[in-house]
Amino acid sequence: MDETEFMRGRVYGADHDDPGPREGRVYAELSGGPLDGLLLDVTGHGPAEQRHGVGLPTEIGRYGPGGRAVYAPRAAGDRVYEWRGDVP
Repeated sequence: MDETEFMRGRVYGADHDDPGPREGRVYAELSGGPLDGLLLDVTGHGPAEQRHGVGLPTEIGRYGPGGRAVYAPRAAGDRVYEWRGDVP
């Protein structure tokens, strides 16, 4: 099993011992970039986050530790968030 296959179905920021989705939560799939294939818990995200997306801290992006990967919905209400780039 390669790293990409291992990461699929895992929730961004979840405990490594229990990385899967939880019942009663709403998830978007992250597409592209360093967090490709992970699920993002979007339960309770407000209109601004749903429209403009989120910057997710990650050590595996262009800027390493302290950097963020920016993801935004493909379209309003879409459950796939596409990678828009990395920021320091």
